[in-house]
Amino acid sequence: MGPDVMKNAPVEAAPGDVPFLSLREVNARYADELKAAAARVIDSGWYVLGDELVAFEREFAGWCGVRHAVGVGNGLDALSLILRGYKELGVLGEGDEVVVPGNTFIASFLAISENRLVPLPVEPDAATFNLDPACVEAAIGSRTRAIMAVHLYGQLADMPALAALARRRGLLLIEDAAQAHGALRDGRRAGTFGDAAAFSFFPAKNLGALGDGGAVVTGDVALARRVAALRNYGSEVKYRHLCQGLNSRLDEMQAAMLRVKLKYLDADVAWRRRVAHRYRDGIRHPRIKLPGAVREEQHAWHLFVVRCAERDALQRHLRAHGIQAQVHYPVPAHRQPAYPALRSARLPLTERLCDEVLSLPLGPTLGDDGVARVIDACNAFGGGA
Repeated sequence: MGPDVMKNAPVEAAPGDVPFLSLREVNARYADELKAAAARVIDSGWYVLGDELVAFEREFAGWCGVRHAVGVGNGLDALSLILRGYKELGVLGEGDEVVVPGNTFIASFLAISENRLVPLPVEPDAATFNLDPACVEAAIGSRTRAIMAVHLYGQLADMPALAALARRRGLLLIEDAAQAHGALRDGRRAGTFGDAAAFSFFPAKNLGALGDGGAVVTGDVALARRVAALRNYGSEVKYRHLCQGLNSRLDEMQAAMLRVKLKYLDADVAWRRRVAHRYRDGIRHPRIKLPGAVREEQHAWHLFVVRCAERDALQRHLRAHGIQAQVHYPVPAHRQPAYPALRSARLPLTERLCDEVLSLPLGPTLGDDGVARVIDACNAFGGGA
């Protein structure tokens, strides 16, 4: 993946600017622990499928509240390996349909299509931007076998309704929790509602590695075992290959980094919630629409996304005031050259969101002064070209 398509990866702000997210500052808070963990891995002489990964998988599964976690190379592989694992187990077959929200990063689609399954995009709920259970049910056809619920921006989709729908229609329910580390509902964390869930540890995530990484979490022991084999050339025992696998292993160094950062995740999410509360309380502009239908204490706030019909002008205005703001995601998957077969899909709300959404600075190192500057700049927006 080239630098021009790195999912709006944060860049360092100019002196005096309010950064979108400063990874340098995020990781500097526990630099000594990260360096000690790196030294521990270097000194161990064991760098792949070792004790650090085993420990992280145990700790992350416990933190999520599930039985199994399997560390893999990245978030896309986590999603793809769930689907591939279910194909290997005979639950899914080539050509089966998977319902997916139209407004999501393309990785959600890629995981489906690379398994020779068919993405079935549907419109979101207008308030939450997450899957609308009514739209999901209306889209289900004779070849539909699974629902992929994306917890967009860190807010859980309506999992009780989707779980009930999946049970009623005999469908798999898969969580794309790439942005939802720390999201809650009724005391349960993201990743515990479906048959399996995929997490990304891309550096900018709420729990971010110092490189790529991902994990599959599930209560399904058969799926966990199959994913663990698939990530390692299809092998459970060296030189014995259960299935045709690939190489997608969360390495020891990244596992060690994640073990350090997992200890601080709850506190980081709490700070994100504090910033989001201040934004929601302080931004008062008739043409800037704040996130709706939000339970602040349950949202993980990976991103704070507003809507504005004059989005590009608002972004320029904020930039002129020294504030970094980013667009996630400007072109929906069904309008991408990669998916010509989906160009006839009618998803007007998805397309409108792509034209209007803007992500404001948010992160565990964003201070009160920066928050105030963002609020003041938003409220001072005059609009126009």
